[in-house]
Amino acid sequence: MSKKLYILSLLLLFFLIGGCSQIELASHFGKKMTGSSVKSQGKYKVGSPYKIKGKKYYPAVDYNYNRTGIASWYGPNFHGKKTANGEIFDQNEITAAHKTLPLPSIVRVTNLENGRSLIVRVNDRGPYAYGRIIDMSKRAAELLGFKNKGVAKVRVQVLEAESRYVAQLAKSGRSTNGIEVPMNHPSYKSPNVSSNVKYVSNNKAVSHKQYIPGHIKNGAFYPDPVISEFPVKTQNIFVQVGAFSTRESAMNYASSLDKFGRAQIYPIIINDKEYFRVRFPTTSVSIADSLLKKLVDNGYKNALIIVD
Repeated sequence: MSKKLYILSLLLLFFLIGGCSQIELASHFGKKMTGSSVKSQGKYKVGSPYKIKGKKYYPAVDYNYNRTGIASWYGPNFHGKKTANGEIFDQNEITAAHKTLPLPSIVRVTNLENGRSLIVRVNDRGPYAYGRIIDMSKRAAELLGFKNKGVAKVRVQVLEAESRYVAQLAKSGRSTNGIEVPMNHPSYKSPNVSSNVKYVSNNKAVSHKQYIPGHIKNGAFYPDPVISEFPVKTQNIFVQVGAFSTRESAMNYASSLDKFGRAQIYPIIINDKEYFRVRFPTTSVSIADSLLKKLVDNGYKNALIIVD
């Protein structure tokens, strides 16, 4: 075994059994072996309301964020440029852009079409194409299995404890680059919200010969993420135009939309109160995109694509 491989083996062993080490130190290995710092460091940012293409967005801290919609991805044209929180975008890292979540935030993105799920770090703003709820880096799109397709039906869930932790690090001037990588390993255990984020190994004993897939970048070792798999359920695509507290109001509104097609009423109970959503059922992302564009062009700026 070469000296370099032996050193890497020791680092991997430390990575797997370092139960009391904070995730930034024990699992990111974000500092180069030479001791120099990571290549870019972003700042914590929530931001003020802003308007893009006539639509206003309201950035806010939302630890209950859990939504479905359409994901896209971005890469070559932005590689090497600054993200919204001041980092240098790397299309090969596991990051994402979101219109309103704090930067950085940690979210779980699940591809509802194939069941693949990945934890990513949000460090940029976007996407601003109507109907998209998150923009994944090229590498994240590859891992989730939709790079070649371009888009996918997804669920995006904020991980509260991890998001609080990275916010704390960024506010204190410390780097969060790559901190999302070890969160995707089976041995990672999410902490209670009230506790400090720790990396916890579920393995009682680990052989130093165990091979962990990964890559060396700028002298630092990054273990490759392990994709979680969830059961695939049939998901429908809707273009939602509004929601009302009475069925009558919803029906009247739906009738006013006849020139766009046949809108339907979908009731839902939220906090013991019934609401009536006005939606157009569609059969594909492309059809939903086309209908959404027509609605937005005709002044229905709050219309959105829903995967349900």
